[in-house]
Amino acid sequence: MGETVASGPVVAAMPLYNEEETIGTVVIQSLKHVDEVYCVDDGSFDSSARIARKLGAKVHYHRSNRGYGAALKSIFKYALEVDAKALIILDSDGQHDPNDIPVLLEPIFAGDADFVIGSRFIEGGSGEEMPAYRKLGVKLITAASNLTTDLAVSDTQSGFRAFSNLALKKIRFDQDGMESTLEMLEQCNEMKLSVTEVPTIIRYDVPKGSRFTAMSHGFTVLSYALISLSQKKPFLAFGLPGAGLLTLGSAIGMRALNRFNEFTGASLDLTVGPGLTAAWLSMLGISLIFTGLVLQGTRTIMKRLIVRNFGIE
Repeated sequence: MGETVASGPVVAAMPLYNEEETIGTVVIQSLKHVDEVYCVDDGSFDSSARIARKLGAKVHYHRSNRGYGAALKSIFKYALEVDAKALIILDSDGQHDPNDIPVLLEPIFAGDADFVIGSRFIEGGSGEEMPAYRKLGVKLITAASNLTTDLAVSDTQSGFRAFSNLALKKIRFDQDGMESTLEMLEQCNEMKLSVTEVPTIIRYDVPKGSRFTAMSHGFTVLSYALISLSQKKPFLAFGLPGAGLLTLGSAIGMRALNRFNEFTGASLDLTVGPGLTAAWLSMLGISLIFTGLVLQGTRTIMKRLIVRNFGIE
């Protein structure tokens, strides 16, 4: 955590895409708590960028809409160029309260964390009027991500985040979409950066809200989380479903066997279907468990070889 103190400014930054109704308020309120506000206009076709610039924000332009992760890459690049003491990322649509910026910065300046997340799901936090289906999606994505990283974060999909100078220098991510939210956490886990959460309230009664639909956002990010889990913990990713299928197949098989013993041979056809289903599910479960074991073993061997030959963990 926090080695030397950077000499640059404290920067609040936000991706910007057609948010002319709210960007002015967000910029003005953010400037009360930071040295600079930096907006990445990700291909907007309204007056968002002009309003932000007029109110004191620095604006970087993407000629086309490249995605949330691409905007974050531009933000990180700028923060590194100015050697920012800390970087705050928040949404430009008004969902996040800029007055919570000091709350997110406090653990960083105290040397207690390198990466701080404003969480809706810890005591004191809230997602006001958050739809139940969206909350369920966030919980599923968070659970899959925590299995991969072991960070035990409660809200992996919060866009309200703060980074220390050390985190800015170490975190690297490749994804241009919303998957970057999870990729950052994986980087923190691998780089041994300290991650903490503070309570925040996120509003859903803003003019536009997220421009990503719950289904597209959820499917994209959850798919990334599951793929990442299968790569980093293959036995868990394959073995757990395999064990479930094997258990289900065994239960169906036992029920079919009991029915066969209870009835006469005339009802033999009633047990053939369940019996075949049981056999199919059990074989699939065993195959998944075996696949998980092989992949986990291969990954362990490769990791040891890399560490031994190259000293890279």
